[in-house]
Amino acid sequence: MKNIFLISVLVLALVSCTKAPTPLYPVPSDNQLEWQQLETYAFIHFGLNTFNDLEWGCGDTPASTFNPESLDCEQWVKTLKNSGMKGVILTAKHHDGFCLWPTKSTDYNISNSSYKNGKGDLVKELSDACRKYGLKFGIYCSPWDRHNAKYAYPEYVTTYHQQIQELTSNYGHLFEFWFDGANGGNGYYGGANETRSIDPDNYYDYQRAKDTVLANNPTAMIFGGPYQTVRWIGNEKGFAGATNWCNTPRITSQTPLTINTFGDENGTEWLPAEVDVSIRPGWFYHANEDNQVKSVDELCDIYYNSVGHNANLLLNFPVALNGKIHPTDSTRAVEFYKTISKDLSNNKLSNAKVCADNVRGRHFDASKVNDNDSETFWATDDDYPYGTVSFSMSKAVVISCVMIQEYVKLGQRVKSFYLEGEKDGNWFRVNTYDETTTVGYKRIVRFDPVEVDKLVINFEESRGPLCISNIEAY
Repeated sequence: MKNIFLISVLVLALVSCTKAPTPLYPVPSDNQLEWQQLETYAFIHFGLNTFNDLEWGCGDTPASTFNPESLDCEQWVKTLKNSGMKGVILTAKHHDGFCLWPTKSTDYNISNSSYKNGKGDLVKELSDACRKYGLKFGIYCSPWDRHNAKYAYPEYVTTYHQQIQELTSNYGHLFEFWFDGANGGNGYYGGANETRSIDPDNYYDYQRAKDTVLANNPTAMIFGGPYQTVRWIGNEKGFAGATNWCNTPRITSQTPLTINTFGDENGTEWLPAEVDVSIRPGWFYHANEDNQVKSVDELCDIYYNSVGHNANLLLNFPVALNGKIHPTDSTRAVEFYKTISKDLSNNKLSNAKVCADNVRGRHFDASKVNDNDSETFWATDDDYPYGTVSFSMSKAVVISCVMIQEYVKLGQRVKSFYLEGEKDGNWFRVNTYDETTTVGYKRIVRFDPVEVDKLVINFEESRGPLCISNIEAY
């Protein structure tokens, strides 16, 4: 009887020591995590600005000037898919107020343009093409409207909510809805040509707007306003912060820009970051920028500073006057995708022997970082908010970057780490181009090529016990 009791105690002890770490809040929703796993998708800016050589139209350009001669949404989608994009967000209405669908809310829309003799619906054409080729579809609908005479008055809020209802209920499932953050200023406003100011957190009734989006698209992510579920990184250059927490406070128009850029370790909401950048200097097409398309090297650097810094990359394509993505943009984007795919195609750690200085239990041993299973992870004991994991190769390998992923379902934890290598018994610290601070969903650090027999990652500081799901080297 005594022996049975002792065995029971040992079994209970074994079970207790192999329980997963307690979540460190905030943690992502299932929808947020699914969104983070997309990593790269596209923006499309196309509208009256395109045909009037503008970036921010004032709302006074005639609807009739919108007239692409050979618009081809399938060309867009095939280009984007060949560029590795998982979805596309269309600027259905920019700040000029012109709507790319035949809305009932305003006459300033595609039905009063020359396109298809007023019978066109660009939102439908693109959403249909996305479904045909397997890309996710999202919509940008600017809250600011520089054309509408009632902007800044209660009547416009009713108009804007009608537009949200139309866009979120008539074009299939949306994976993301963009409200944007440009609100108020000078505009045409029905001919008034004046400056109007609003309170961006309260004027638009964002609570009702959010409810409408989610009622029609329960899994959609929302950017903009005080009820967003993803955040802007704080610049349009394509670079996320060197430190990037998904933890933040609730973000409003008054939130310091540093919160957008770096997050906040002590934040109470999970708001993963989104990086937006255009493949050209401008967001809309300008012929004089045909020789200014970003190079493959520039695009790759953007990738490593966005996706590699725990953020999603939203890459903009300005559609040309003929209604197609320009050949230079298309070629450059496809070359970029091929380069990244090649660079990250041969994991040099796939057959390595993995060891760690602390293991929570056999269900959380070090081999979990190398088993190609995103649902398993190496974890340390509760009193061990740091740790070292080492990879021993059967023969020396040359590497120039390391990818690390946390099991973020239990929260973001790592605050700092560094890399060491060993070759022929000689140890050295790996000097990285990228800072080695936070990890989150994904962190990629680059360095000059080094030859190693062993690679060691030293996690110096964490918010709690480590939960590392994946480590790769290329």
